[in-house]
Amino acid sequence: MGIDSIKAYMSELLKKGQREDGRKVFDYRKIEIEVNPLARACGSARVRIGETEVLVGVKMDVATPYPDSPDDGTLIVNAELIPLANPDFEPGPPSPQSVELARVVDRGIRESGAIDTAKLCIKPKEKVWCVFIDIYPMNDDGNLLDAAALGAIVALKHAYLPKYDEKENKVLYKELTKEKLPLTCLPVMTTFGKLDGQVFLDASRREERSYDGRLSIATLENGTISAMQKGEAGTFTEKEVFELLGTAIEKGKELRGLIKKA
Repeated sequence: MGIDSIKAYMSELLKKGQREDGRKVFDYRKIEIEVNPLARACGSARVRIGETEVLVGVKMDVATPYPDSPDDGTLIVNAELIPLANPDFEPGPPSPQSVELARVVDRGIRESGAIDTAKLCIKPKEKVWCVFIDIYPMNDDGNLLDAAALGAIVALKHAYLPKYDEKENKVLYKELTKEKLPLTCLPVMTTFGKLDGQVFLDASRREERSYDGRLSIATLENGTISAMQKGEAGTFTEKEVFELLGTAIEKGKELRGLIKKA
C-alpha cells in the first residue's frame, strides 16, 4: 500500500473517530515505565509507548557555570538516533530530527524550571553540577517526543548526585550519595498529529508518515504550559490550539500518575 493510500485510509478512520489499532483519537497506546535499568547512570528510565521504546540516562559532572548564571547548575540534553531503532535513521553527525528531539525535551524541562539549578551550585562562579540527559531510542514506532520526555523526567526523578572529592576535584561516579536531584515539578509532553483536519494523540509510525502537522505541548501539574513545538508543514487553527491545551492538561495528569507510581 503506497503512502497516498495509507493516508486516505487513516483519514477515513479518523473521520469516524477511529484508529487502525482500535484506539480513540485521544488515547495513548499502552505505556510502560522501568526505573533505573542502567546501573552506571545517576538515574535512568526505559519507557515504552506501544512498540516505541526509549532508554534515557542521567549523568552528572562538575563544570564551570555560565557567566550570566554564575550560581546555577546547567542542563544539557542529547539524543542519538540509531538505525537499530528505525532504518530511516543514519549513523554519523546529529541529524535535524535528533537535534529537534533533544531541543524539545530540553525546552519542556528547562522552561518549567523543573530542576532547581541554584541548588546545584558548589562554588559560585567556579563550580556547579552539570546535568546531562542522554536519549537513546531503541525502537521507533512513532511519537518519540512523548516517550523521550517521559523517560527524561522519570530518570531525573530517580537520579542521585554522585560523590564529589573537592580536594582532588574529582567526581566519584561509582559512589552515589543519598542526595536526590532537586526537582520542583514534573513536566510532561503530549504530542498531537493532524491529518485532513482531524486531530489525534500519540501517532504511530504509520500515522506519522501520513499526518500533515504535529503539535507538542509540555504541561505542569498546575495546568501551566511550559513549552510548545509545532512540526511538519500543516497548520493548527487558534481554536484547535486552545482546545488541545485543555486536552494536553488532562492527558498530563494521566502521565504524571504513571510517573508517581513508577
